Amino acid sequence: MNSAETLSDAFERIREAVHDSVDGLDEDALDYRPDPGANSIAWLVWHLTRVQDEHLAELTGTDSLWDGRGWFERFDLPLDRQATGYADTADDVALIHAPAELLTGYYDAVHAHTLRYLGALTDKDLDRVIDTAWDPPVTVGVRLVSVIADDLQHAGQAAYIRGMLARTPTGRAGAAAGR
Repeated sequence: MNSAETLSDAFERIREAVHDSVDGLDEDALDYRPDPGANSIAWLVWHLTRVQDEHLAELTGTDSLWDGRGWFERFDLPLDRQATGYADTADDVALIHAPAELLTGYYDAVHAHTLRYLGALTDKDLDRVIDTAWDPPVTVGVRLVSVIADDLQHAGQAAYIRGMLARTPTGRAGAAAGR
């Protein structure tokens, strides 16, 4: 297995975690926040997808799918077009509402774009420096590992919330369990 194949495998695992966390949930379950200051599954999946999309746009020198493929318009959120969720407040998190099909549709589009990009990478490409503001400078490979780490953390948080929902005595338990 070469480096690009290893990275592709990691991104596949993120896709599985995203779908396991979202598929079969209604919007109430996706919007559930265990605490007023906590993130929802919808926000977590939207955010991890936005971050991955923006980093891929930077690496490929193209527009993000959010901008260039109409996802911003499809979500129709009361947000600035450039919002990614970075440094969001609890009030900002509460603005993110979307059905499961929209969340996974956007994620799957970004995921496919990511795999196409990775399929063309060589080990030499991974060593290309893309940000000299850090010491050591950030390479393509380091950026991709950073995205993987961030995405896996957020996908895990979404899975944890889904698990909480499945164990509650409220009507949310049925929504969370019904996949």
